[in-house]
Amino acid sequence: MSGLSFNLSEILNPRASVLVVWDVQNALVNSIFNRDEFMNALNQTISAARKAKVPIVFTKITPYPRGFEPEASRYVFRSRRWGPRDLDLAVRPMRNDIVVNKNTWSLFVGTNVELLLRNAGIRTVVFTGIATEVGVETSARHAFALGFIPVIVRDAVSSYDREAHERSLANLAKFFPVITSKELVNYWK
Repeated sequence: MSGLSFNLSEILNPRASVLVVWDVQNALVNSIFNRDEFMNALNQTISAARKAKVPIVFTKITPYPRGFEPEASRYVFRSRRWGPRDLDLAVRPMRNDIVVNKNTWSLFVGTNVELLLRNAGIRTVVFTGIATEVGVETSARHAFALGFIPVIVRDAVSSYDREAHERSLANLAKFFPVITSKELVNYWK
């Protein structure tokens, strides 16, 4: 956990929390540096959320239709080629889970997630997924800017770039709770 002081019992109240499983898709899972440890921590976190009746939101990279991509994306991702199964979710959502198709690095841009969270009285957004330094960090900072409390599950986030992942976690811990899946499970028992 970070050096900041947080009342995690209050922040992680299951009735006011949501779990976000960010972009856990086959292509990304197969490219991270700690696949087995990550998947174990992620599955423990998802299981704890289900037991505590915490809603789960899965995000899915959904490419823009060809020719409708933002110009910046054409330059940044011009060499990326994904096959039909690469963007399938690596963890299967259950019936009541929410799957959000999104095109950006923020959970809140181009989606109705903010409205859904406010409608449900959710104030805490618990982040897991891939990649820590891209969508997870961007979405956590955006969540805070919108008035939500982001919590990052340290061992249930990952990246293909270990150094960038660790740098991102260090940055996030300066502002938000960064906890382990084991700690989260204990709060959601």
